[in-house]
Amino acid sequence: MLKVNTLAVLVLASEGGSLVDVNPGLIIWTVVTFIILLFILKRVAWKPILSALDQRETAIKDSLEKAEKAKEEAQKVLQENQASLLKAEEESKKIIEQSRQYAEKLKDQMIKESKEQAQKIVDDASAQIDQKKEAAFNELKTKVAEIAIQAAEKILHENLDKDSHKKLVDRYIEDITKN
Repeated sequence: MLKVNTLAVLVLASEGGSLVDVNPGLIIWTVVTFIILLFILKRVAWKPILSALDQRETAIKDSLEKAEKAKEEAQKVLQENQASLLKAEEESKKIIEQSRQYAEKLKDQMIKESKEQAQKIVDDASAQIDQKKEAAFNELKTKVAEIAIQAAEKILHENLDKDSHKKLVDRYIEDITKN
């Protein structure tokens, strides 16, 4: 067909007319060629092209719907994750607070026990000191009594005058300071 149009243009150009001149034969042949071309395209190409366009339109609509559903799913999952995160944060704060309270109680208990142990040690040491003091005092009383008895015996055995008595007392004082 294209050859027919080209041939018609060549024939007209050889007859001496220009391309701008109106030629009724050329117009008729161009219209006839155009109508035949439309008929052939309608029979052969329009149906496959339109069906391909319909399929593409359907595929695009389906893809958009799937994308919208996926977006909604993602929003839902995101909200669930945020809710879970908030819940986990609350639980972690609760656990931290419980741990802090437990540590405080444990600290107080340890302080109380250490104070009790320290008081017990002080009481035991005080009791031990009192016992040793009492034992030392008793020993001192015994020694003083022995010394007094010895001094009395010597005084009674010797008939003393004032000078002898003074010498005897001085000698016993020296013995006591040496012991």
